[in-house]
Amino acid sequence: MEDIFDIVDENDQVIGNAPRSEVHAKGARHRAVHIFVFNTQGEILLQLRSASKDKHPCTWDTSCCGHVDSGETYDIAAAREFQEELGPEQLPEFQAIGKCDACEATGQEFVTVYKCYTEGPFHPCPDEIDELRWISPKEMEEEFRSVPETYAPALPYLWSRYQSILVEQRND
Repeated sequence: MEDIFDIVDENDQVIGNAPRSEVHAKGARHRAVHIFVFNTQGEILLQLRSASKDKHPCTWDTSCCGHVDSGETYDIAAAREFQEELGPEQLPEFQAIGKCDACEATGQEFVTVYKCYTEGPFHPCPDEIDELRWISPKEMEEEFRSVPETYAPALPYLWSRYQSILVEQRND
């Protein structure tokens, strides 16, 4: 059975719903979550998207990401996606760090971005993830410049937004 997503307007207000394939085919605005997972060394966990993914297969992406199902909240979707994709033995505490408007870089998804801290262990879902790796933020940013094609478009965009939010929080 195909997932059903809420279709939203430019203000992230629900105006309908449709199956995943229809939402993507029409380029309709919808909702998603992305989670940055950090370890105690300050590294970020990246996932290599499965070759079977319909969008951006075999590219590096945020630690965990997924759609918000119809009628679901961003917070519930974050916990569900984390469990489904990474299969942890225990869910970490998530902190919402910001929300991004739907745009081309996010595939017309309004995205709530979360962060958490955990070392794992992880048991990634093979339908979703081909590989996991820890990387320093500096090394990741260097790869954004040197091999941008190896990254899903949302990751560099959301990382840049995340960095901006951190600067704003320090200045408050």
